[in-house]
Amino acid sequence: MTGTIPKFSSTPLDEIPVIRENLRNGFRTGKSKSIAYRKQQLLALAYMIKDNAARLHEALDLDLHRAPAETNFIEIFPSLAEAKEAYSSVGKWSKPERAHWSFNWFAMNPTIRKEAKGVVLIISPFNYPITLSLGPLAGAIAAGNACVLKPSELTPAYSALVAELVSQYLDPEMYTVINGAIPETTEMLKLQWDHILYTGGARVASIILGAAAKTLTPVTTELGGKSPVFIDPKCDLHMTAKRLMWGKATNAGQTCIAPDYVLVPRSFVDTFVKACIEALKEFFPHGAEKSDSYARVISPGHFARIKGLLDGTRGTIAYGGSTNEDTKFIEPTLVVGVKNDDSLMSEEIFGPVLPIIVVEDVDEALQIVNSRDHPLALYVFSKDAAYKAKVFDNTQSGACVANDCIVHYATEGLPFGGIGPSGSGMQGGKFSFDTFTHFRATLDNPKWVDIILGGRYAPFTPKKQASIEKMFPSFPRRDGSSGWSLW
Repeated sequence: MTGTIPKFSSTPLDEIPVIRENLRNGFRTGKSKSIAYRKQQLLALAYMIKDNAARLHEALDLDLHRAPAETNFIEIFPSLAEAKEAYSSVGKWSKPERAHWSFNWFAMNPTIRKEAKGVVLIISPFNYPITLSLGPLAGAIAAGNACVLKPSELTPAYSALVAELVSQYLDPEMYTVINGAIPETTEMLKLQWDHILYTGGARVASIILGAAAKTLTPVTTELGGKSPVFIDPKCDLHMTAKRLMWGKATNAGQTCIAPDYVLVPRSFVDTFVKACIEALKEFFPHGAEKSDSYARVISPGHFARIKGLLDGTRGTIAYGGSTNEDTKFIEPTLVVGVKNDDSLMSEEIFGPVLPIIVVEDVDEALQIVNSRDHPLALYVFSKDAAYKAKVFDNTQSGACVANDCIVHYATEGLPFGGIGPSGSGMQGGKFSFDTFTHFRATLDNPKWVDIILGGRYAPFTPKKQASIEKMFPSFPRRDGSSGWSLW
């Protein structure tokens, strides 16, 4: 034991198929069809987080050297909000839904049933271990599924703690945690699941998608990419610098939607960089290394990767650049004059280094961004509605945010998801519920409907053909003039 944190241990490989089968048996009891049951489990999940906030703080301090206040804002608050929204809305979300009215079909009572998919698997990363495991779990519970959580082995304190807490607070016949690394994940991926939600990097995603294809398991992926930032010289400079540096320094830059690089017009670079430096000095007046409000890189391997990208840059370090391998510390760092082919542009940085690309105007910035993969997020800092619209209308990304960064993932009512290489599918609130729900089409067709649809039966006659053609929809005229064109 370290304080109140249990010791991390991997789940034995031979137990993994048994765990999956036990959850399948629990699901087959039908207990999770009850909305009351789901609400009871969601309430237990919320109190699991609330009752153990101090232990979660301790775990994330051990794993990431993260300040409790930061964990509260980026993890505990969003996770509690997910559980609360699901608890309050599960009855409404789960109600059968009538299809839109159609003369041809209304008599058959076309209805969409909202049904659980079954036993689902949530594989979460190290960087936001609470909200990226317990947030989706709320959606899975609300949808009526049984669920396995597989947290990251890179956060052993959190992973050990969540395994203990889930077994204490939630129904063990329906919800559990499997801990481990590559061997345990490989064993899980040999099995068929009714859905997998994976949050992490593209390389591992390709492995998971390949394994899931063999069992025809559907997968939602939340990946990442290089999220760009467009800077309009007419922005609110102080606000821009403060919010942007917050977004980059939070969790030591280890956020899948962190600002990854900035595009700044040449005439505004010096002014912009100065404001960013002032913001960082305001956050860390005695330096980030001495601050109790600044996290550390998760592992020696990730430290070496980020430092290698920084060492290889041909840009100029305008601020920061110091590192400490022993403590896995990397200072918030601004690098100016970075080109599109620089080492810092070769992959998602996933750390506290921010390359600044100098451009002539917004058109050049758009050209650079559109030459790369679609990112998980895209940011614009501007007071000009036309500038913001130009960027949003001429790019593709998982999300597009003006005058802030990161916070959209926790905003109730918005989907969180990528496009193309940055991911597929969505989560967050009802979007998580929908991800883990099967929308089952139903009809109940009375006998008398054959008076209308009798033309479908052989032998086919001109009269039957005419009756079928009456069902065809009409369209506006081909030339766009007023009126409708019938069959």
